[in-house]
Amino acid sequence: MKELTPKKIVRELNKYIVGQNQAKKSVAIALRNRWRRQQVEKPLRDEISPNNIILIGSTGVGKTEISRRLATLVNAPFVKVEASKFTEVGYVGRDVESMIRDLVEVSIKQVKNEKEKNILDDAHKNANERILECLFPDSKKKPSNDDSVERQKRTMSKLRKKLDDGRYEDKVIKVEVKAPPMPLMQVMGPIGMDDMTGNIQDMLSNVLPKKKKTQQLKVSDAREIFIKEEAEKLIDMDDVTKVALNRSEQNGIVFLDEIDKIAGSDSSGGIDVSREGVQRDILPIVEGCTVSTKYGQIKTDHVLFVAAGAFHVSKPSDLIPELQGRFPIRVEMSNLSKSDFVKILTKPKNALISQYIALLNAEGVKLEFLNEAILEIAAIATELNDKMENIGARRLHTVMTSLLEDILFQLPDKKITEVKLTRATVKDKLSDLSEDEDLRRYIL
Repeated sequence: MKELTPKKIVRELNKYIVGQNQAKKSVAIALRNRWRRQQVEKPLRDEISPNNIILIGSTGVGKTEISRRLATLVNAPFVKVEASKFTEVGYVGRDVESMIRDLVEVSIKQVKNEKEKNILDDAHKNANERILECLFPDSKKKPSNDDSVERQKRTMSKLRKKLDDGRYEDKVIKVEVKAPPMPLMQVMGPIGMDDMTGNIQDMLSNVLPKKKKTQQLKVSDAREIFIKEEAEKLIDMDDVTKVALNRSEQNGIVFLDEIDKIAGSDSSGGIDVSREGVQRDILPIVEGCTVSTKYGQIKTDHVLFVAAGAFHVSKPSDLIPELQGRFPIRVEMSNLSKSDFVKILTKPKNALISQYIALLNAEGVKLEFLNEAILEIAAIATELNDKMENIGARRLHTVMTSLLEDILFQLPDKKITEVKLTRATVKDKLSDLSEDEDLRRYIL
């Protein structure tokens, strides 16, 4: 994290996200402040709270994409949740504390994977020994005298070398593997019933005898199972839990999407009766409280919350004042222009044009977009967003699919080896989309 400076974070985000410089800047500063806080001496360190961020912008401008890229960029527990799936305590649905329990689960998995990398060689070695025992059951018999001991060692050494050289990879062996636990019926109810189901299942798995089943597997497939089992034996889960809980508390990030869906007045009642209730339930989580998980208790005082919403119907001011105060940094994301669409089509590592070129290359067809064609695609996407609902960069998927629909349907075709798209081709293919008012009602 020390090397991940704000400028470096923005540069990494620029590889995938066009524009939205203010949002990138705010997120980069917030992430860097996590590291800066760790360098401060106690007790002042405990007093420094994260500055939570709320991203405001239309759909398709990059709010969720920023969160996705952050998850891969920072080596920290990260969870993305939809605010709209939570319900007030007392109603059927997920309670807000489940987001913190999900964060801890992510952290446990992350730390466990790191530990597995460190003991992978030992797990691989132990797995190969188990495979040898399955291949040659007689090797488990204890020799009767010293000569037999030496002879067995030499034999096992030769067999081990053959196994390492891959001579037995396709040989089928009989192995005993743990049978997966029987799934419990999901119980929907208030106050963390989703977590209770998991706790009951864990409790039963410890009490009931673990079932095993015999399978016929190739050596290569059996090795994967054995490595996993041996790694579990070598990993100290108490240490994993301790590190994971600390990492969740100090470096955890929760991306709270669709927060605008729980904003608004409840005076009308009806199906939205629990909106304000959800806000009041989220408030203590964001403020800082202690949440009980099956791995232990976790404090949320230093977890960073990044919220996002389109706010088409409601406004950020429709959130309850206490919750507004917990998101001091607000970033308004700009709508995408024609020039932004051109960049989205060409600049990012995962650019849409690159994706379609790769897809057609799989059929042995070379796809080429002239610059004039790219400009026309961007112009049509901008026009459609202006005349209909503005869905941001997602409009490009609609336009590109309509443009290449006939070609994608015809392939594979030996007669087609190269496709070149010009401005005239694009206008001809997409003229119905941009001109026919009646047809546009049924197109995204």
